[in-house]
Amino acid sequence: MISDDLFKEALKVLPGGVSSPVRKFEPHPFFAKKGEGCILYDVDGNRYIDYCLAYGPLILGHAPEKITSAVCEQIKKGSAYGTPTKAELELAKLVIERVPSAEMIRFVNSGTEATMAAIRLARAFTGKDKILKFEGAYHGAHDYVLVKPGSGAAAAPDSPGIPQDTTRNTISAPFNDEEAVASIIEEDDNIAAILVEPVMANIGCIEPEDGYLKFLRKITSENGILLIFDEVITGFRIAPGGAQEYYNITADLVTYGKIIGGGFPMGALAGPRRLMEHISPAGDVYQAGTFNGNPVSVTAGITTLKELTDDLYKELNKKGEIIRKGIKDILEDNNLEFYLAGLSSMFQIYFTQEKVKDYTSAKTANLEIFKKYFHSLLKGGVFVPPSQFECCFISAAHRKEDLNMTLEVVEESIKRAVKQSPR
Repeated sequence: MISDDLFKEALKVLPGGVSSPVRKFEPHPFFAKKGEGCILYDVDGNRYIDYCLAYGPLILGHAPEKITSAVCEQIKKGSAYGTPTKAELELAKLVIERVPSAEMIRFVNSGTEATMAAIRLARAFTGKDKILKFEGAYHGAHDYVLVKPGSGAAAAPDSPGIPQDTTRNTISAPFNDEEAVASIIEEDDNIAAILVEPVMANIGCIEPEDGYLKFLRKITSENGILLIFDEVITGFRIAPGGAQEYYNITADLVTYGKIIGGGFPMGALAGPRRLMEHISPAGDVYQAGTFNGNPVSVTAGITTLKELTDDLYKELNKKGEIIRKGIKDILEDNNLEFYLAGLSSMFQIYFTQEKVKDYTSAKTANLEIFKKYFHSLLKGGVFVPPSQFECCFISAAHRKEDLNMTLEVVEESIKRAVKQSPR
């Protein structure tokens, strides 16, 4: 197999043979050749109906014609200038029109950079040092948020190379637990911000329980704490205004990545003028980047957002309902213990009898069954993220026949995975 040979070569020059850890799975990942619509092709001649979609940004599918054409035209004019462009203004206005809390926006190059900037701004604005995040949540690969669970106490570093002193100002709490958050805030008056994924999409796909986001909004407002929504995944996917619109909650700051770049590297931090004007050069909170607002990513972002109409969201929601109902029926017909999570165009299966509402309950899922399920799907021509703790996505390019074919493969894969695993 060509992928096998390429992976052996990659091991010599790339740590672990990949450029990001989640891409590796046993015995080796396939090497992609091209993507078209909802189909991903590998170098070995296989095709897969793709529900990974580059981990979320490809809401229109692979290589949509309008985006590729617009980007090609822009590249002919240049890929970076080191000066402002009119396109930045256009994209900024498109975001501000959609997002309830946004009056100003700073474009960056990734979700990681966006959450870094949000934390820095929150600390500067409040004059406090600590942040509270939630167990299992992923907010990028920077030191302050790579922490192990440590509810109610300073969290420990989750990677070698991160000093203990760096994470002593990061507190970790269980998601969907009001008492835990209230207790932390009562005991500590040095919390600058609560940083939360409104939907925990990096431990699968866990929604907030009824009233939980309203609780976070209330307790932060009452205690001089900024509420930061990390919408790197939910932004522009579950509604035009993201989770803020979907759940009718207004955050103080919101971070973006993935979809806002239309398949190209892009992140953003947005919020009200009273906060955003503290960012340099308007204020003294430093943030900068050579490729911030680069015209290629901005062009892709503009083109993508213009395609995300109300009718398209209705279509995506309907596709999500079809795939979730189909999977639920299959699991029930096979008398399996499971928890099926998802909303809008997002979904994930947990092979557990527990309701999955936080990181602890997510970890009760049978990872061995999921692993076999993943490989069986792959063999059947369906690609989902290889980790249990990632989310599956649907794009505008998925057709009804793709969904039906997927459900056939899902049914066979579930039967095979369960049969091969001890109960």
